[in-house]
Order: sequence, then C-alpha cells, then structure tokens
Amino acid sequence: MTDSRFSPPRASRAGALWLLLLLALVLVLAVCSLNVGASRLNLLNVLTADPDDRVSKILFASRLPRTLALILAGAALAVAGAILQMMARNRLVDTSTTGPMAAAALGMLVLAIALPDGLPLWARFLLVSGFAAGGILLFLGVLQRIPLRSALIVPLVGLIIAGVVHAGSGLIAHHFDLSQSLRAWNSGDFSAVLRGRYELLWVAAGLTLAAMLLADRFTVIGMGRDFAVNIGVNYGLLMAIGVALVAMIVGSVVVTAGVIPFIGLVAPNVVRVLTGDNLRRAVPMIALLGAAILLAADLLGRLLIHPYEVPSSNLLSIAGCVVFLGVLLHGRKKWS
Repeated sequence: MTDSRFSPPRASRAGALWLLLLLALVLVLAVCSLNVGASRLNLLNVLTADPDDRVSKILFASRLPRTLALILAGAALAVAGAILQMMARNRLVDTSTTGPMAAAALGMLVLAIALPDGLPLWARFLLVSGFAAGGILLFLGVLQRIPLRSALIVPLVGLIIAGVVHAGSGLIAHHFDLSQSLRAWNSGDFSAVLRGRYELLWVAAGLTLAAMLLADRFTVIGMGRDFAVNIGVNYGLLMAIGVALVAMIVGSVVVTAGVIPFIGLVAPNVVRVLTGDNLRRAVPMIALLGAAILLAADLLGRLLIHPYEVPSSNLLSIAGCVVFLGVLLHGRKKWS
C-alpha cells in the first residue's frame, strides 16, 4: 500500500522534515493558545510574578490545562481515525461519521437519566467507552453483512448509523427534558476545561502511544483478513485491540469535552498525501497534525467573536466537510 513515488531514503528525509515542521507548528499554536483568552496575559510576566497572583492562576488553572487538553485530544482522535480507517479498509471513515462518537454521546445521556447523581470519573469513562465500542462493533458488523460494490458504501453506512443513533438520542433526550445537555455534549469545545477536569486525556495519550507501537500490525489488517492470516497475524485479536483503543480514546474525549468531529478524517488523509500509506512512519505526523488542527480550530473560535467563543466542533465540521468532499473528488475515478 506504500506509495511508489517515495523511495526509502527520500521518503525518510521528507518524513523527518514534515515531522519537524509539524512539531514546530504545534509549539507555535500552543504558545498562541496560552496567550489568547478573555483576560489579557503576558507570558513573560509569569517568570517574575508571584505564583499566587492573577497571572499565574489564569495560566496554570485555565490556559495551560486547556492547551494540554487540546494537544492530547487532537493527537488521540487523529490516530483513532487512522486505526478505524485501517479496520474498515476505507479512508473516508472517522469516529464522528461511523457511530462511535454518537454512541458515546448516547452513553452520556443514558448515564444522566439512570444515575442523575453522577458517577466517579473513571466509571463514567468506562461506561461511555463501552457505548463507543458498541457503535464501532455495530458499524463493522453491518459492513460484514452487505455487499461492498463501491468504496463509497462504507462511509454511507457509517453516516446512516451515526444519524440513526443521533436521532434516537434526540428523542430520548426530549422525553427526559435533557435536550440542552445533549446539545452540549454534541457541540464539543474546551471552554470549560480547567485544572482537574482534563487529566482523563492522559489516558488517551497512553492509548495513542500504544497505537504507535502497534502501527505495523494495523497496517497489515488494513490489507485484509486473508493477507493478515497468511502472514501469521492474529486478525481477530488485533481487531479487538483496535476497537478497544478507538473506543477508549473516544470515551475519554467525549467525557472531557464532548463530540469533536472530523479530526480523524482530516489528519490521516493529509498525512497520507505527504508520506504514503506506511502507518508506522505516518502515525507521529498524524498525531501532531491532529493536535495542530484542534489547536488552530480552538484559537480561531476564541478570536472570531472575542471575548466570546465559537465551539471548535462547529469550525471542525465545516473544515471536515470540505476535506471529505475534496477526498471524494480527488478519488472520483477510484470510487466509481
């Protein structure tokens, strides 16, 4: 699946260059994120200010946690999207367009109805991740039972499943007078992220690292069950690991910030254009690009109507639709 345009030495040099550029971009956007907000803040003052003063409190209680959350969530969702594309063997799928995100939001709704007094964070995370896993298994199960005469059938199936789950969630939320809460979970943003409210995303960071270590294996399952079995890969076990990784990443993000769409579609497809289909080489760049995309969307949302904010999910939906259409048009001969 590796693009023949990239010879190994040239691809290695180009990959290293893109990796450095993306790392620099993330660092620049992170510094900008620390400086942007409703309150004016000069980072240089932190070096000389009293740790208890207003500047330090804003930085360490709000701005820094928010920036770290954006980086961790963006990187994790981008890698989760790449894994899901390998499992579905289709580059047009994403966690927000195939059911996992909608199922995770449904999980939040069910928890609010069944346990209105709340649960510990870890229990909420596990239950929401379970709903996300159910959404992934439903999507993959449907794919196995229908003839896939065109690659376009796969994202269409995902969109239908996500739409049905979202509509069902809306009906349930309306019945229990929780429509406003459901809208909040489906309009993910990081404006409420403070110190003590984002640490669950470090779990997503660990899962992202695990995905990087298993990148070669996921590349193999992207070539199909028969190929994977013939070279000695335990296809069923690796698919189960992939489902668990993607579900827990989605669960951690939805519990922390809500539904964040399209990062898992945009980042892998952009990196694939730059480096080809070698997932091991591409995963670090996918993670960095995902972090950069979410940082940029959040920054733009804070600046458009400053000092108010536009949810980053709204901006990502617009950008994601444009990229989705671009991928369709770019590969129109392949899809036909």
